[in-house]
Amino acid sequence: MTARVLVTEKAKMLIETLKQSHGALMFHQSGGCCDGSQPMCFEKGDFILGQSDVCLGDIEGCEFWMNKDQFEYWRYTQLTIDIVEGRGFSFSIEIPLGYRFLTQSRMFTPEELEDLVPVRFVED
Repeated sequence: MTARVLVTEKAKMLIETLKQSHGALMFHQSGGCCDGSQPMCFEKGDFILGQSDVCLGDIEGCEFWMNKDQFEYWRYTQLTIDIVEGRGFSFSIEIPLGYRFLTQSRMFTPEELEDLVPVRFVED
């Protein structure tokens, strides 16, 4: 099956560093303006998920969630999570280390669209 979200090698290394310091992690991409549209990393459970969130899959053992409204815009794209140097303006736990996560995207091919990993929703 075709993954909806991937992660670069540089981002994998940062995720592993964060896991060593913080334990289990999760990601959420809200689709807000400015830095609110960057993927944010939290200790698992520190961000309260709701019925308006959808899980696109896991990266490095961390669930990657997105607001349903944002998913409607990006449902036909594969996301790749990367990092860049510099401090963003968010509550994401990598910020004090001088990095921030960044989402890159590309359109799925017609063949990939037929074989996508299914999304998951918050359980009642």
